[in-house]
Amino acid sequence: MRPPLRAVAALAAVAALVTGCGFGGDWSQPHAKPIAIGTLGAGFVDPSSTPSPEATITPRPGSWTDVHPSKDYRVVLLTTGDDPPTRTLVAAIEDWAEEEHVDLRTVVADHPYDLVPSITSALDMGPDLIVSAGDDLVDPLALVTASHLAQRFLVVGAELAEPTHNVTAVDWSGASFRGEGLGMASAYDPASFTPARCAAAVRAGVAAVLNNLTGIVIWLDEL
Repeated sequence: MRPPLRAVAALAAVAALVTGCGFGGDWSQPHAKPIAIGTLGAGFVDPSSTPSPEATITPRPGSWTDVHPSKDYRVVLLTTGDDPPTRTLVAAIEDWAEEEHVDLRTVVADHPYDLVPSITSALDMGPDLIVSAGDDLVDPLALVTASHLAQRFLVVGAELAEPTHNVTAVDWSGASFRGEGLGMASAYDPASFTPARCAAAVRAGVAAVLNNLTGIVIWLDEL
């Protein structure tokens, strides 16, 4: 018996959500826990203390550049929206993944009602890290992340209002969207989403995650 057209359309929509970069293999198979290759430079954090949950740190520019992910780092790019800031963020994440030989898969939410299901799709893939790009994901992430504490998330160009320890954010003046009802922590400026700033944000955020500095906000006004 032929499946209903609605079911076929739903399956096609899900299939269209996920794309891959082609660096890695079968994610259903276990792999070694990712580690940081290289060390954080002076000034990334105060070496005498660990940042408290939800703290904001301002690392010294470039203090993250010597940190790289180990082989077979599995990352899902979760994104929505086609505005210029989001496109710049997505390009920065894809460029980083190619340069670092990261196994990157992409989940795109094309409709407001697809946001939470898209996060669920990303979770079901079992990545080492989920990186989000797009302000519309902030509120859905706030609903989902606290129930999946073993999964690490990196939010770039925005932040959750009350992140759990598994959610790290990277922001700067001109970004900092924190969800409906909270709005911007600073004046929103699409022009602040430059390729250089977005590239630095991705690398600084990943460097923090790989060094277990999570649940914090990384502030990058200086590059």
